[in-house]
Amino acid sequence: METGQRGLKRGLASRERTVILATDASLITETPPLRASWSKVGESAEVPITGNRHKAALYAALNVATGTRCVDLAPRWNGDSFREHLAHLRRQWRGWNIVLFLDRGTPHTAAASRQLAKALNIELRWLPTACPELNPVEDLWRWLKGSILCNHQPHDFADTTRTAVDALDQLSPHEALRLSGALCKNFWLRT
Repeated sequence: METGQRGLKRGLASRERTVILATDASLITETPPLRASWSKVGESAEVPITGNRHKAALYAALNVATGTRCVDLAPRWNGDSFREHLAHLRRQWRGWNIVLFLDRGTPHTAAASRQLAKALNIELRWLPTACPELNPVEDLWRWLKGSILCNHQPHDFADTTRTAVDALDQLSPHEALRLSGALCKNFWLRT
């Protein structure tokens, strides 16, 4: 632990009742990501597409120490939906000092979002630009889209969003940490 001029400990690990979270949003679309397909030799593979363009924003915040998550579904990725996510984080970790790592997306950096975070006593820590690999939630998106939502055309868009939310909610804390890379010995944000 680093010490300052007066011998005070510095750093996030020395703070009492502090939770370190990483958050991100991903767009869920009605047309599933196509990761793999097969067909008989000489025949074209059939790829069903509805032609609909429904989409929703899925927010997830991950406690990098415990693997607990806060998941929110919103009709759009914008400042309003991000601020609702911030309010949900405060309700879930009531009484805790929240340090939130996130990218510099427009909804995150908006003045209203920064003001709300300050009012809710949520400390925002900005990840470097163009470094998605530093956000462990990105690996949860990769798993969700590459293993759960891919190659399957649901009956309706509500099925897709329900499947996505349920998949994230049903992960055990250990599995969420494993999938996000937070259990790796060289994970950059060790707690």
